[in-house]
Amino acid sequence: MGLFAFVKGIGEKLVGRKAAADTATPEQTAQETANLLLQRLVGLGLKIDGLAVSYNGTTDTASIAGVAATQADKEKAVLAVGNVDVVAQVEDNMTVALPEPDSRLYTVKSGDNLSKIAKEMYGDANKYPTIFEANKPMLAHPDKIFPGQVLRIPG
Repeated sequence: MGLFAFVKGIGEKLVGRKAAADTATPEQTAQETANLLLQRLVGLGLKIDGLAVSYNGTTDTASIAGVAATQADKEKAVLAVGNVDVVAQVEDNMTVALPEPDSRLYTVKSGDNLSKIAKEMYGDANKYPTIFEANKPMLAHPDKIFPGQVLRIPG
């Protein structure tokens, strides 16, 4: 469990999110955002029992709860929600069925690519597929990363 910080405003846009209409209350807008974040996680096919997502529009904080099958699924859920443009923080309230050591997290800088990150993290640029695989399905292609994005770096 923990609170993870992300850079608000640079992540992926939530498809289907409407601008707050004059008739929508902040609670309705927050619930709509939480529902879209939940759909995003379900669409990734992560194995998390009892998955629940809430969103606080005042603090731009998403909270995730449930029991993840693996540490990787738990970490991917946090990153999938945190790398969204409206989220500044993710409160991780998940547990893991079979606990494992945490992966390191890496925030992409301007000019980075997976080979450069692999060289920095592992001392070998040719280990970039390890980072790519660890961040699938959030990453569709090894060249599709952006500054401010947070990636999993397995040990």
